[in-house]
Amino acid sequence: MNETSQAVAATRGQRVAINLLDKIDLIDGHWQQRVVAEMNDYQFKVVKIAGDFLWHAHADTDETFIVLEGELRIDLRDGFVLLRAGEMAVVPKGVEHKPYAAAEVKMLLVEPRGVVNTGGQQNDRTAPNDIWV
Repeated sequence: MNETSQAVAATRGQRVAINLLDKIDLIDGHWQQRVVAEMNDYQFKVVKIAGDFLWHAHADTDETFIVLEGELRIDLRDGFVLLRAGEMAVVPKGVEHKPYAAAEVKMLLVEPRGVVNTGGQQNDRTAPNDIWV
C-alpha cells in the first residue's frame, strides 16, 4: 500500500487503528460530531459536548452513545440515564431525549449515515453530516 492509499484508508477507517481521543482533539467546539469510520450503512462519530442539548427524537433509528471521557446524562421524558467513561446506552427510535453534560464529555456516537443530530428540527445546534476527521 503506498502512502496515498494509506492516507485514504486511514480517512475511511480501513485496516488502521483509530485513536478516538486523538480524533476528538481535532474538533473545534462542542456539538460538532465528526465521522471517523463507517461500517455498512452505519457511521461512527466522535464529538465533544458541554451543557444542554435540545429535546429531540429520531423517528427511524436507534442512537448509541458511548462515553469515552466525562459524565453524560441523557434525559428522557420519564427519567434519565447516567453514563460515565466506558459506559454506553442505546436510545430506541422514536424516544424523545436530551443529552446534558455539566462538564465536557468526549464520546462516540453510532448511527446510520445521514441521521441529523437534532432529529427533525433545524437550528443552531444542527451539525452538518458526513464531515470526516
